[in-house]
Amino acid sequence: MACSIARTLDVIGEPWSPLILRDIYVGITRFEQIQQELGLSRKVLAERLKGLVEKGVLERREYSSRPPRYEYTLTPKGLELCDLLLTMVRWGDRWTAGDAGPPVLYRHHACGEISHIEPHCAKCDRPMHATDVDVLPGPGAA
Repeated sequence: MACSIARTLDVIGEPWSPLILRDIYVGITRFEQIQQELGLSRKVLAERLKGLVEKGVLERREYSSRPPRYEYTLTPKGLELCDLLLTMVRWGDRWTAGDAGPPVLYRHHACGEISHIEPHCAKCDRPMHATDVDVLPGPGAA
């Protein structure tokens, strides 16, 4: 389908993949750790990890040879998907956190302040939200 949203959902559109990426992003990188954190079956986790590796989002690295054990790291493609997850965090914190507030805080390395993702234009650096853009056909349009 000639749609960037559909193509992205093909990579992370089922419920477990974004949560697996989240865990790896925060340092939970080994199969057993991820399984324990998420509480999903070994079979489902193995399938999701395999798919994310095949799609170039994760890299599988051996950390022990006897017995063979692996950990997972984000590729540059996977790290960029984490930017999308941070945008989802912003929405979830605003609309679903309730009185308890956000479950996790994010400190920006550059300024040291607790903050959130704010979309901005790559050309003029001004805020960029859905009401600030026109949707036009691109070179890859069908």
